[in-house]
Amino acid sequence: MSELKVLFSREQIAARVAEMGRQITEDFTGESVVLVGVLKGAAIFLSDLSRQIELDATFDFISVSSYGNQKQNSGEVKLLKDVDQSMEGRNVILVEDILDTGLTMSYLKQMILAHHPKTFKIAALLDKKCCRLQPIFADYTGFEIPNEFVVGYGMDYAERYRNLADICIVP
Repeated sequence: MSELKVLFSREQIAARVAEMGRQITEDFTGESVVLVGVLKGAAIFLSDLSRQIELDATFDFISVSSYGNQKQNSGEVKLLKDVDQSMEGRNVILVEDILDTGLTMSYLKQMILAHHPKTFKIAALLDKKCCRLQPIFADYTGFEIPNEFVVGYGMDYAERYRNLADICIVP
């Protein structure tokens, strides 16, 4: 793991996630939200973010595949697990680890909107705008990053490095 270079430290991540939680709390004052985490990468982010949101919040999860064991998005999105509860009439925040090409997020947005939520927002820890192929943007963004492959804080390379507390660049 010594070959990895820290991009964001655990302290930087914690501070930014706390700010995002405060913003969501402010935006939805007096209402409840459903946080829909995109498995597996967003699980740690969702966990930390949820503890920073001072509202009635429930969780659900969705799982898609678009990378396999590659460093690049295959461009093909496969649904592996849909949400378990109805999203109809609810404030839904889709929680994603990284927004890059926008292909996966566009697919997920269409899926969630088909459930007729009251509101739909996207919270992305990382935004790689330089790689966008679909015009989609996060409502809540942790950090904008350059075109680097990153791991840690839930993000992996071939299922490795998810447990790192920092977000690191893979050379």
